[in-house]
Amino acid sequence: MEMKVLLIASLGVLSLIQVSLSFADNINGKNIYLQRCTQCHGTDLKGTGPLAGKSNPPTPDLTTPAFKERLNDYPGVIVSSIILRPNGDLIPKTLRENGVKLPPFSWRIQDLRDLNQYMSGVISKSR
Repeated sequence: MEMKVLLIASLGVLSLIQVSLSFADNINGKNIYLQRCTQCHGTDLKGTGPLAGKSNPPTPDLTTPAFKERLNDYPGVIVSSIILRPNGDLIPKTLRENGVKLPPFSWRIQDLRDLNQYMSGVISKSR
């Protein structure tokens, strides 16, 4: 009986650790998004930030079914490709033209994963 209680307690602690790690990753993704993406995409990911209409093309709504599907089909790839600027200088140019200075950031693989996880969570709640 005592061994069974110990095993159940151990499993409970392990599940809390797992939830805590997942929560920590989501916090990292949220912090990155809030610090680096909200100027254009807004806190709701719908392209409602103060610079949303100042880029050409305008900032897209990231909560659309099409974007959600792309994010699900290519996890991390979409986020990393945006950060690597498929539109050339669009993001830095828009920020520069509007006097917004973001500090340099050294992206890690985990940051891309965390940002993808955070965005996916917000998108799934918004629909």
